[in-house]
Amino acid sequence: MSQTRILVTGGAGFIGSHYVRTLLGPLGPDDVSVTVLDAFTYAAMPANLDEVEGAPGFRLVVGDICDPQTVDRLMAAHDQVVHFAAESHVDRSLVSSAEFVRTNVLGTQVLLDAALRHGISTFVHVSTDEVYGSIANGSCAEEQPLNPNSPYAASKASSDLLALVYHRSHGLDVRITRCSNNYGHHQYPEKIIPLFVTRLMDGHKVPLYGDGLHVRDWLHIDDHVRAIELVRTRGRAGEVYNIGGGTELNNRELTQLLLDACGASWDRVEYVTDRKGHDRRYSVDWQKAHTELGYKPQKDMTEGLAETVAWYRDHRDWWENARTAPVVTGGTVPC
Repeated sequence: MSQTRILVTGGAGFIGSHYVRTLLGPLGPDDVSVTVLDAFTYAAMPANLDEVEGAPGFRLVVGDICDPQTVDRLMAAHDQVVHFAAESHVDRSLVSSAEFVRTNVLGTQVLLDAALRHGISTFVHVSTDEVYGSIANGSCAEEQPLNPNSPYAASKASSDLLALVYHRSHGLDVRITRCSNNYGHHQYPEKIIPLFVTRLMDGHKVPLYGDGLHVRDWLHIDDHVRAIELVRTRGRAGEVYNIGGGTELNNRELTQLLLDACGASWDRVEYVTDRKGHDRRYSVDWQKAHTELGYKPQKDMTEGLAETVAWYRDHRDWWENARTAPVVTGGTVPC
């Protein structure tokens, strides 16, 4: 049986590592090999890939997607790309946007150029619902005009447009996913759920932006990874697929769930000045992914959140190390 050689960028991060663990795990396909390319900036950890250490067909390369030589060498040896690598934290982008433009826009362009040059058969570009901007009601379909409100969202919108141009201009088989807010295990503790959980476990207060009524749709990492694999194997070239979780909560409602899960009360919540340009509500219409690919979220939010809190309770060493982990440098690493 011939193997499909998949290059996974950002495969040591939160979502990318779970995708790799799923592909190479006991329930994954038996006709793929995986190379992870990751620069190991602050939010990626080698430990995220411990479960696939020694798996047949797995390789880890430490490198930057903005490095044309590294990308070209790897692209020449692969058939498909699943592109997770990105700077992704809105707050960091508001302080300094340069790295977001470099990684998310320039890095994607370097990958697309190399993919075109080496005849890559499928290029899955993983994006975000934040490119649509805030909406008061309803849900955004894939045809919705892009209206980003942060440097992070603008850099992702730019990379989306670049990817689509490579399909329209050159015929490259590009498929884009736009997901709602992810949660689950192995998420770096700067995003709201792991931040609140780890701070509550340490006896600290948690910061709630503004009035706490900003609304997000929550997508468990299992559902997201399953949707990405559906797009890789069944999606159509040049198409965008929204991936939703089916559970909308405002941040006060989410905070209450997290307080309950950690046995804490509202006196542990501190209201802080709202984020600049803070989008009020995101919501994506994922009917296209359901109709074409058979996607439907399966993880119940109550169950998923309980599992997530339990994972952080049981893996204190992981999130304490994540906060202080040194940047990894080098080439090929035997993970």
